Amino acid sequence: MAKADAVPDALSVEWQGKKPCEKLFEDANVRVARCTFPPGAVHVCHSHPGYLSYVVSGGQGQVEDEKGMRKINVTAGALVDVPPTPWREFANVGDTTIQFLIVERKYQAVTPANQTACPKGRAGRIQ
Repeated sequence: MAKADAVPDALSVEWQGKKPCEKLFEDANVRVARCTFPPGAVHVCHSHPGYLSYVVSGGQGQVEDEKGMRKINVTAGALVDVPPTPWREFANVGDTTIQFLIVERKYQAVTPANQTACPKGRAGRIQ
């Protein structure tokens, strides 16, 4: 698969001209970022190596990945250990700003997926 066809990483994608994730630190092993999603914001189709996610402020979210689409409660103070994720899309479907701190483990690489795996024409569709 050509690199141009691969699902982009979480810090590369934009929503309405803005990148929701800001890199705070990076070295050879990890990358730390803060991701902020106001109500209605979408983190369009992206990938992650294995990562830890700490919820700074919570709300109602919607995730779509290879398991399908589902609504989730994003609880402030929660810490989640997430395996490498070839593609996913996240939307803030509530009325509060959701913010995460993520620590990506570069040494837990993701198997690249082609962008054809991503939802087409559904970015931002709230169900």
